[in-house]
Amino acid sequence: MAIPVKLEVFEGPLDLLLHLIDKNKVDIYDIPIVEITAQYLDYIRQLETEDMNVMSEFLVMAATLIDIKCRMLLPREVTEEGEEEDPRAELVQKLLEYKMYKYMSYELRDRQVDAAKNLYRQQSLPQEVAAYRQPVDYEELMGDLTLVKLQEIFRSVIRKQEDKIDPIRSRYGTIEKEEIDMDVKTLYVEAYAREHKHFSFRRLLEKQENKMEIIVTFLIILELMKTGQISVSQEQIFDDIMITSHVA
Repeated sequence: MAIPVKLEVFEGPLDLLLHLIDKNKVDIYDIPIVEITAQYLDYIRQLETEDMNVMSEFLVMAATLIDIKCRMLLPREVTEEGEEEDPRAELVQKLLEYKMYKYMSYELRDRQVDAAKNLYRQQSLPQEVAAYRQPVDYEELMGDLTLVKLQEIFRSVIRKQEDKIDPIRSRYGTIEKEEIDMDVKTLYVEAYAREHKHFSFRRLLEKQENKMEIIVTFLIILELMKTGQISVSQEQIFDDIMITSHVA
């Protein structure tokens, strides 16, 4: 029963020859042509491929090696300079060129891999630059909508709150200062903006129970505009101001 042998795959006959030279640890300028040819022929005898173009390349190189082997047995030809020609010279030149291009392809492949990496450098800004905050241009932030228009709505809502006060009952009892938790009110406004996304500025103020809540809500709206969490718009000059929420 034959023992199956798994052969290494080479890109071509020159790739196979370089492998055999490295495997035998021989000088590429002084190739032992007999030994290398025998190993090369052993490989192609075991080579199984249906691609005749690939197979023909290996067979051509096999014929070249046999030709060089035969020429090595004959007397060397002499050049015009009186030097003996080495039958292996042309093959050595091809091997050197192939080896150069092969290692160049490895270098390009490594560079391609490195180019796909993202390298980051730790931030090293001066403290003055890191602490800088661009000043807010309220006129640009508001656009055509001025603070005067917002203030007009604010005052009209305040007047409505004052009209709700009973002129008789307000004379009795002790008037106590109402404390408004700014953080709690901010959370309320943000939740309202997150839920409604597009709502009336006047309607939001009218929902407040007293003057202090209206004032705090008004201040929170201005802060949200400053931080860009909301934007305001007014289609026509006497229309209600609409707020668009960007709160996530």
